[in-house]
Amino acid sequence: MTTGGSDPASAAPAAPAAPAAPAAPAGGDPTAPAAPAAPAGGDPAGPAAPGGDQDAPLASGPAGIRAGAVTDWFVEHVPEASPPLGFVPIRGGQSNLTYRVTDQAGGSWVLRRPPLSGVLPSAHDMGREHRIITALGPTEVPVPLTYGLCTDETVNGAPFYVMEHVDGIVPREEASVEQQFGPGERRAASLSLVGTLVALHRVDPAAVGLDQLGRPGGYAERQLRRWQRQWEQSRTRDLPAVDEVHRRLAAGIPEETGPAAIVHGDYRLDNVILSPAGQVRAVLDWELCTLGEPLADLGLLLVYWSEPTDETLPLGTAPTRLPGFPSRSELAAAYAEASGRPVDQLDYFVAFGYWKLAVILEGVYARFAAGAYGTGDTAYQAFPQLVARLADLALHAVERAGR
Repeated sequence: MTTGGSDPASAAPAAPAAPAAPAAPAGGDPTAPAAPAAPAGGDPAGPAAPGGDQDAPLASGPAGIRAGAVTDWFVEHVPEASPPLGFVPIRGGQSNLTYRVTDQAGGSWVLRRPPLSGVLPSAHDMGREHRIITALGPTEVPVPLTYGLCTDETVNGAPFYVMEHVDGIVPREEASVEQQFGPGERRAASLSLVGTLVALHRVDPAAVGLDQLGRPGGYAERQLRRWQRQWEQSRTRDLPAVDEVHRRLAAGIPEETGPAAIVHGDYRLDNVILSPAGQVRAVLDWELCTLGEPLADLGLLLVYWSEPTDETLPLGTAPTRLPGFPSRSELAAAYAEASGRPVDQLDYFVAFGYWKLAVILEGVYARFAAGAYGTGDTAYQAFPQLVARLADLALHAVERAGR
């Protein structure tokens, strides 16, 4: 996924850039403390997927693509495709790998597959992600059109699915957002982001065939258990703060605000594609989606939503600091008004968001170290420090939530 409308496909779940020296939280709305400092101006979700030139298609196939076999699959499942096909890794997060596929007639699609190694089944389930996007297609939630899922690993070495390439802007870097959107469009984007989240949480899971996506109750308990298990599988060292936050969150789970809703799991500004007017054209990165508590989506959104007074940034660049973007408290109020849901337990889910982000990033670091994203990038070496800082921020947040 790239900024500026060239490759706005589908990025992977939150993987903040390697940090500079960690800084203490500073200023801003106490519902979402500032996150650790990261270098400004770089790709906030990490380096590109492996595989060479980011600007020209690779007919022979970059790492993770068997061009001949995948082309044969396209011929059968995407009849409008006109080989030969080119494959370009799309910059984005470092969980699943994403590629733009082009043909000689100017057609364009997006292919998603798991990383090259270090695969955790619950985090890299292509079938699940494909099913969710396909099911949401007829709803008011904007998602890319899906073309097909391949579960035959003899084709490409791992399952993959293909969806449409949606034109638009992925609002990731501060400089590009400042250039492409004025204050009015930034505010419109914020309200569209909230409105889209409310629309998602209003979808009846049973009506779209997603009622089996997760159990209808006990979301926080299930998520704490899942991510603690993920931590234990991916951890590269002991980090007591992660375990302590887990203990406190598990001991103080709030009542659910209503029936289980479809929860995105990684909802943030740079996981959508916007029109030039600031309207959400597509929501990306559904691999963490499940049934559960909607405030978890809002809490994580606030973790990423930096304000002008913040000295530390969770993604290394923070478009939401620009004029026109509302504050975190305004964003939360807009969600509360549009959804009708109480948000008095929001601090708990902000704390959960920091903790989950630390666990995810530890997994990214472990996969980087194992070579799952190729070689030649050393930014991941700073990830352990960032994980520790996120764990500390989670600890502060859980204390503020009264746990």
